[in-house]
Amino acid sequence: MKILSCNSNKPLAEAICTYLNKPLTKMEVTRFSDLEIFVEIKENVRGQDTFVIQSTSYPANDHLMELLVTIDALRRGSAKRITAVIPYFGYARQDRKSGPRTPISAKLVANMISTAGADRVLTLDLHAAQIQGFFDIPTDNLFAVPVFLEDILANHKKSKLIVVSPDVGGVLRARSVAKRLNTDLAIIDKRREKPGQSEVMNIIGNVKNRDCLLVDDIVDSGGTLCNAATALIKNGAKSVEAYITHGVLSGGAVANIASSDLRNLVTSDSILPTEAFRVTKNIRNITIAPLLGEAIRRINKETSVSSLFD
Repeated sequence: MKILSCNSNKPLAEAICTYLNKPLTKMEVTRFSDLEIFVEIKENVRGQDTFVIQSTSYPANDHLMELLVTIDALRRGSAKRITAVIPYFGYARQDRKSGPRTPISAKLVANMISTAGADRVLTLDLHAAQIQGFFDIPTDNLFAVPVFLEDILANHKKSKLIVVSPDVGGVLRARSVAKRLNTDLAIIDKRREKPGQSEVMNIIGNVKNRDCLLVDDIVDSGGTLCNAATALIKNGAKSVEAYITHGVLSGGAVANIASSDLRNLVTSDSILPTEAFRVTKNIRNITIAPLLGEAIRRINKETSVSSLFD
C-alpha cells in the first residue's frame, strides 16, 4: 500500500499515515513558469494499491488539477489500483441544474476523476448523497457523525441538548445525531434571497433554555450559522454551538463567526485551516484522520467499510 498526498492538506495526509503506521510516499507537485502543474512520483508504484489524498478546496481548480495529474502519473506508473481520497469534494453544491443552460458541475468533476484513471473514490459527507451515483466507479461516502459524537459526549455531559438543523435539507443528518444522543430535534426554516446570504424565518421546535447544537455539512460564508444562532438565542436558547464537517469559511466568514452568537464552531480538518481560523477563539477543529485511515485500511484489506457506522 502506498499513500500519496498533493498540496491541499499535507497535515491530514501525514496524520493518516501515522494512524496506518505507513510512510508518506515521496512525490513532487511543481509548476512551470506558466503555472502548468507537473507531478513526479519518486518511488516505484508498480503493482501497488495506491491512495491519493487531496481535498478539492480553495483554490478548487488547482487542487482538482493536481489530483487528476497525480492519478494519471500513477496509472502510467502501473499502479495496481488507484483510490482518490477526497475528504472535501469541491463542486458538490453544483449537483443539479439551477436553471436553463446551467451545468451539473459535480457530475463533470466525477467524470474527470474516472477518466483520469481512478479505480475508486473515498470521500466524506458529500453535500448530496446522490453524487455517489455520478461516479461510474465504486464510491465510499463516510460520515463525520461518529467523530462529532465523541466530542459532543466529552464536552456536554451535563448539558440539556437539542440538535438543530439549519435548514430543511439537513434534517436527515441532524436527526441521525439527535437519535444517537437520544435528544430532541429542531429545524430552522430559512429563505435564501441570493447566493451567500440567508435570512432566518422560523424555528420549528422548542429551544427555550436548551443548549443547541447546529449540525451541517458545509459552512461557507457563515451567514446561515450566524443568523441561525441569533434566531435561536432570541427564542430563548441557553447557548448555541455548531458542528460542521467542512469548514470552507470563505471571504469574511471567520470574522463573522468570531463576532456572532455562536459559543463554538467545531469543524473537521477535511480542509486545511487558515491562520485566521487558528487564532479565532470560538473556532476549533477535530481530526478525521483515524476515520479516513481506518477506511483506507479496510479498502486495502478488502473488508467492509460500511460497518464503521454500525
